[in-house]
Amino acid sequence: MQLLAFVLIYPILWCISMLPFKIFYVLSDIICFFVYRIFGYRKQTVRQNLKLTLPHLTDAERLIIERKFFTHMCDLFLEMIKTMNISDKEIKERFVFTNIEVIKEYEARGKSVILMCAHYASWEWLVVLSKYIDFKSIAIYKKIGNKYFDKLVRDIRSRLHAELVESKKSIDVMEYNKKQDIKAFYGFASDQSPQLTKAKYWDYFMGLEVPVYTGAEMLAKKLDLNILFIKVEKVKRGYYQATIHPLVENPQTIPDYQITSLYLREVEKQILEAPEYYFWTHKRWKHIGKKNY
Repeated sequence: MQLLAFVLIYPILWCISMLPFKIFYVLSDIICFFVYRIFGYRKQTVRQNLKLTLPHLTDAERLIIERKFFTHMCDLFLEMIKTMNISDKEIKERFVFTNIEVIKEYEARGKSVILMCAHYASWEWLVVLSKYIDFKSIAIYKKIGNKYFDKLVRDIRSRLHAELVESKKSIDVMEYNKKQDIKAFYGFASDQSPQLTKAKYWDYFMGLEVPVYTGAEMLAKKLDLNILFIKVEKVKRGYYQATIHPLVENPQTIPDYQITSLYLREVEKQILEAPEYYFWTHKRWKHIGKKNY
């Protein structure tokens, strides 16, 4: 069944990826109409998340954000498909780094680095960073259930000189690279919700106490890796810019969980600046009040 689904869907994805951008975004608007207006895909989850995290806004203001979010979400998923055939020149024009020299400065130090980002704006096109670096580029991700689509995603990233590593294999890969003196930038998007049974730390995120991922911090401490935060902004439809911020130097000297907290504060600032570009369909705040003291 997995192969059949791939064989049936792949040609459609390929055709979409070949569309000129003007037609591409018309298609996105059409899809958005069905996703939001007809099917109401996770509309209640989005609405609840916005109400929980942005209580200072009126219902009308949150509704505007909601509608803008669904338009952006459809753009985002089509842009993921576009990555199948987008040229290096075009993706570099559409995803710009404002201070790429920071990456070169950290490479010159000869030590691997953890890059932390959020599910905000376009974390998918962020992979173009691999075109600018000399170290290996490795993104930590959750494996897709369909093995054929999972391979497709990995092949797309490989074309952009990036490697995907499953989260459960990240420790082994990073320890191996350190032993072999292989320098790399490791990308983590750590703003989503871990399983409650695996939660080791709770922090306030958008004013609400929730369990949070701490893997990036713990690996940085264990392997002595500096940490950068990448802030991605949507400039206009189909165009993004990213700014690289040093988050922590010498993580082994920082008290446990402080790095994770610093990261969450950066993500919060990003969300509050333009909340419509955060990934609101995930049930990020589902464990409120379930902390086992």
